Amino acid sequence: MITALDHLQLTAPPGSEPALRAFYAGALGMTEIPKPPELAGRGGCWFTVDGGRIRLYLGVEGHFRPTTKAHPGLRVADLDACAERLAAHGAPVVWDSSLPPDRRIYCQDPVGNLLEFVGPGGPAGEPVVPGVRGVGTKVKV
Repeated sequence: MITALDHLQLTAPPGSEPALRAFYAGALGMTEIPKPPELAGRGGCWFTVDGGRIRLYLGVEGHFRPTTKAHPGLRVADLDACAERLAAHGAPVVWDSSLPPDRRIYCQDPVGNLLEFVGPGGPAGEPVVPGVRGVGTKVKV
């Protein structure tokens, strides 16, 4: 019945679009795509990667509360490079090695939404990445 995931939407507070653009486009390298005219007035921003195959929407919610349990799991080709890039942009990164064979990190976007990044397995023990806190720490999700 279901054949694919069309998009994922997270919420954000009003006025947070500049910080979201800096994080999702700057830190994560996603491409912002224009919202349809009938939705543009609602605020928020939309991003894509992989030629539009993966889409993440951030919608504005007046009584915003970040997602601290529910979260997207985003697969990356190079988890170490992802962690370094996030740390370079000031995003706190927490490593989690509790679900082998994949390795994973967690961070929060600028408005507090939890994000998980999953990469291929590697040698036991997590690398020490400068500027990254919580190396080897297990997080409760």
